[in-house]
Amino acid sequence: MFAALFGTVFLIFFVLSPLHWIALGMPWLTLVITFVLIPLLDVAVGAPRPDAVHKPPAFARWIPRLQLPLQALLLVQAIRIAPTLEPGQLALFAIAVGVVTGGMGITIAHELGHRSAALDRWIAKALLVSVCYGHFFVEHVRGHHVRVGTPQDPATAPRGMNVYRFILRSVGGSFLHAWKLEAIRLERQGRSRWSLANWALAGSLLSLVLLVFAAWLGGSPAALLFLLQSIVAVALLEIINYIEHYGLQRRRVGARFEPVREAHSWNADYVVSNWILFNLQLHSDHHAHMQRPYEALRTMPDAPQLPAGYPAMVLLALVPPLWFGLMDRRVPALS
Repeated sequence: MFAALFGTVFLIFFVLSPLHWIALGMPWLTLVITFVLIPLLDVAVGAPRPDAVHKPPAFARWIPRLQLPLQALLLVQAIRIAPTLEPGQLALFAIAVGVVTGGMGITIAHELGHRSAALDRWIAKALLVSVCYGHFFVEHVRGHHVRVGTPQDPATAPRGMNVYRFILRSVGGSFLHAWKLEAIRLERQGRSRWSLANWALAGSLLSLVLLVFAAWLGGSPAALLFLLQSIVAVALLEIINYIEHYGLQRRRVGARFEPVREAHSWNADYVVSNWILFNLQLHSDHHAHMQRPYEALRTMPDAPQLPAGYPAMVLLALVPPLWFGLMDRRVPALS
């Protein structure tokens, strides 16, 4: 119960916090909370006790749905504020908003995109459209979960690839594969790949509509803010993709690859960052059982273990020599 209540309060505070900090002239505080305070709390609190029993309340599955109205409020207000800011402030504010729409928004879109309820899937699509990454809804479940840990998956980073090369590869490869998946699906139905039923196309067009709306509401500063926050959100998603599977491989068994196991994703069992990120860091269990909701995910002690939670690992990934020195020796010879 406490964890669910904490998560709800933090979700509301964190999603709307850039609006508060910009009003105080401190848009950088969102970055300090994300990449300094949360890692420090992870160190202080550590992992859950081995004997801890966690029974989430029934309302836990509703908490992620709050993200859509909160994110809509954040973006509309940010667009309205943008024309009043100096260029430096605008850039910092856009980065802060992107950390929220990427760190929280895409994380929750990921969770809801795995659910079967139409409402959840609609919310997931809307959140992804708001960061110009609608095709992720198609590619993640039908592409990444099928090909993870193989050379065919652009969202699995091979050992030795730096995060900057990976981002370029994953962004382009993911969109192209989402388009291919939708084209195959529509052709089987006798429909054109250029139909608006192609979500890779429709999601992109809806993002363009939002960009035009931002420009109409706040001119070029508002349009620039919308684009910058989308770039930051997508970059943050792809850095986390990099962290989640770096260097891990599935064995080839004959003409196929072995089934996905816990060993094909990095696990990070830190109480604070998992509360905040809806257990996304229990990624080994998620890939082994992708229909399991966030509140039921378990730590996997035998899975590869990250030395810190995602907020700290994001900073390390941005400095390739530090990343390689820390992670390459941890990568199993063959997962």
